[in-house]
Amino acid sequence: MNTTISNKNIKLGDWTTLQKDAQAIRYAVFVEEQKIPADLEWDAMDALCLHAVAYDDNNQAIGTGRLLPDGHIGRMAVMESARGTGIGAAILLLLMEHAKQRGQMAVQLNAQVSAEPFYQREGFTREGELFDEAGIPHVHMTHNF
Repeated sequence: MNTTISNKNIKLGDWTTLQKDAQAIRYAVFVEEQKIPADLEWDAMDALCLHAVAYDDNNQAIGTGRLLPDGHIGRMAVMESARGTGIGAAILLLLMEHAKQRGQMAVQLNAQVSAEPFYQREGFTREGELFDEAGIPHVHMTHNF
């Protein structure tokens, strides 16, 4: 596995272009691994988002995330075999850069509590109290540019 991740390993595009790979990752991580009901994973916002999919050296899709029109980052997921390699951070930073280029002054997300330290390392700050989303504790976080 390639542990040096660069933007060349990440494709950006719309849902039509990246759906097959993004959906496979999200299904594996959220539905199978985390037991989130499949009907909660898919929403109408996918069609409106900028999607990112990261690939390993064998062109296997291993990570994904999306940027909503309002600056929310969501559906961040990395295949278990690729965690800890920097892929998640590379996807996050690329989506943040695109939000900044669009003129947004900040990005926000709802992080699973277990992922909060990951987002804090990238400059996100926790806002508000814990809340439940799909049976998993979450916290709202923001990052100002």
